[in-house]
Order: sequence, then structure tokens, then C-alpha cells
Amino acid sequence: MNYRQYFEDALSRLQAERRYRVFVDIERDPARFPYARRYLKDGTAEDVVVWCSNDYLGMGLHPDVIAAMQEAASRHGVGAGGTRNIAGTNHPLVRLEAELADLHGKDGALVFTSGWISNLAAIGTIGALLPNCLILSDAFNHNSMIEGIRRSGARKQIFRHNDVAHLEDLLRAADPDQPKLIAFESLYSMHGDIAPIGKIADLAERYGAMTYLDEVHAVGLYGPRGGGIAERDGVMNRIDVIEGTLAKGFGALGGYIAADSTIIDAVRSYAASFIFTTALPPAVAAAAGTAVRLLKDREDLRALHQRQALLTKHALSAAGLPVMPNPSHIVPVKVGDAERCKLASDRLLDRHGIYIQPINYPTVERGGERLRITPTPLHTDAHIAHLVEALVDVWKSLDLPFEQDSNVVTFRRESEDAHCTFPEFKKAAE
Repeated sequence: MNYRQYFEDALSRLQAERRYRVFVDIERDPARFPYARRYLKDGTAEDVVVWCSNDYLGMGLHPDVIAAMQEAASRHGVGAGGTRNIAGTNHPLVRLEAELADLHGKDGALVFTSGWISNLAAIGTIGALLPNCLILSDAFNHNSMIEGIRRSGARKQIFRHNDVAHLEDLLRAADPDQPKLIAFESLYSMHGDIAPIGKIADLAERYGAMTYLDEVHAVGLYGPRGGGIAERDGVMNRIDVIEGTLAKGFGALGGYIAADSTIIDAVRSYAASFIFTTALPPAVAAAAGTAVRLLKDREDLRALHQRQALLTKHALSAAGLPVMPNPSHIVPVKVGDAERCKLASDRLLDRHGIYIQPINYPTVERGGERLRITPTPLHTDAHIAHLVEALVDVWKSLDLPFEQDSNVVTFRRESEDAHCTFPEFKKAAE
């Protein structure tokens, strides 16, 4: 039997649908970001400007974060040495969990090797431990949440995206005595829209449901101390379980949940994907913990980030480019066709030295293909001007539609002060 043919056919289907993913080989430089070196197949390299990184604040490049990782690696070695139960509970990891519990005002926190695993493990375990549990899931929830729901074996109902009326209909129809878990995100990363967390918490309290909130694309970026949208909106104490990542706003690696100590202990004790996985290395934990501590006091950096995202949206909209309106830092520019989305990305990279990864199905719906732009505090006004010129050129060359009557989008700032005082970010602040 020719097994290889099955895999070749599967890859051919992806290529025919223009969904085959091509990785761009880049090398970030802390001294020069958002510039990076792009390595080509012929062995040469060139500078590109990265406009699609999820290191939203550049914390993975912050000198204090880098120094913390270097010091911890020298002191503890590069690996954790085992699972959390067998020699892997290193002290930097314990300190990191305390920082995260404090950030979210919860009794405890539990760190995983990725945000994907934290959702899989936590939702899967919570849903399984609640007898006859009903999980109500937002229609736009991330793949990791969906997989966690599947793993739990619980019954699932999907409510329309951010539709609290539909969610209430489902809650009202459910058995009042049945355990219920509402699983949703605070900020949906491909659209940039934000959940009505307070209204969902109201419904949870009214109908006796638990709440599970994914803050992956908001932690570090929103709220007085970077606790996320729930902290910004003053409802963090009304959410039972908050899940986040260390790999985006905090610039490191890993995922976590923060919750009541009993919930944390239950997940710690029952989640197979936690129990049988090697612990996060001490150097990574030390770097992430440093980033969390720093961002608790860096409203100026959050403000600069918001300013650059706002400026990018205004500049692109003013040029007639089809920015998809939303109230967050995500800047999606709609293309609406998989092949032309990939062509637009390629031309930006090859002609203008701008790297923006195309976003196609199944990450977004068919017909919703887009370029997802993520400004950082290190993108200057000059970078934004270059981006606008490049996108206009690509849109014209591919005959992509412009907005005829472009409306400048609104954007909520965290603070009116948009000046960052980090010496290493001084160029961006200017």
C-alpha cells in the first residue's frame, strides 16, 4: 500500500484551496525590532519590517526580560528536569504563578507549556468534573477551547457570537439544577471585537453558571495593571476562571489559568495534559515573571501601543483600505479571497520588505480572508506611513477593492498619555 500517496493527496487539497501554509524564516534582533532578517532559500538574507507579531508590546525583546532569562539559565540550567510532580516544580515557576494570581486577583494560578494546552486541560477537566455539565460556547471561540470542550465529554451548546440574548435563551431553557459553564473570549484576535463580559457575568449569576474567560489577546495590554479586558471593565472578580498566555503581551512562552484555589487544585490533580507534561523551564518562567511584574506598572507602554494601533487604523482607513472596524488593537484588512490574500502578502514581502502573514480558512471563514496587522510600540509613525504606501501599491497592482466612503474607525485608548519612557523604546516614542 502506498501510504505516502494519502499524505500527498491531503497536501494537494490544501494547495488547491490556497490554504497551504508557507513559513517565513526570520531572525528577530532586540536592538532593531520591528526589523528582522528574512532568510531566503538561496542562502541570502534581507531586512523586513514585521507587522504581524503577537509579541504585541515587544516584551520578548525587553532587556530586563532577556537578562532574567539569561541569569536563570546560568543559575538553574536550561531545562525543568521533569514534570511538575517529578522534580519539575522549579522556584521561578512557583514565583510566576504567584505573580499571575496577584495580577488577576485570584487565590491561585497554574502554568502550562502553552495557551493551547491550558485551554485544552482546564476546560476539559472542569467540564469532566462537573456532573452532567452543559458548556455554552461562543461561536467564535478558539480551536483550543473547542478541543477542551470535546475532551471534557460534556454536552455543548453554541451561542451566536457575543449575542447575550441568544445566550440567555439557552440558559433559560436549560435545567436549573444542571451545572453550566459559559466559555468565551474577551478579545477575538482575528476580528478584534470585544465580548460584553459584564453582561455575560450578569447572566451567569442569574442562571447559576460558572464563567471561563480566555484573555489570551488582552493580558498585559489592557487594564490598569495589564490584567486584561475584565480588569479594564472592572469585572475581573466576577469571572470564575481566567485563562491567559505568556507568549503574546508578555513576550515569553506558556499559558495559565487563574481561579479559586480549589479549582486550581482540581485541574492540577486531574488534567492529564498537565500531569504528564514536562514543566516550563526555569529560564522561561523567570523571563515571563519579569515581564508580568514590569507590565503591572507600565501604563505608559500600554498607552503608546494603543496610540500606534489607533494611528495605523486611521492612516489605513484614510487611504481607503478596507480596515474591518473594531475597538481593539487588532487591525484586520479584508481581502476576501484566499489566493489574492496570499498574493498580497507575497508582494508586500518581496516588493516592500513588509511581512504580514495571510489569514485564510479555517482560521477565518471562507470569504473572510484578510491581512491581520498588529502594531507595536516599536512601530514608528514613519513605519506606519511606509505600510500605507505599500498596501496602496499592492491593492492597486492586484486590483483589490478600496472603500469608497471610508469611515475613520473609533478606538478606545487606555490613557491619553502616549509617551513611553523606556530608554530602549525612546525611538518609538518619538
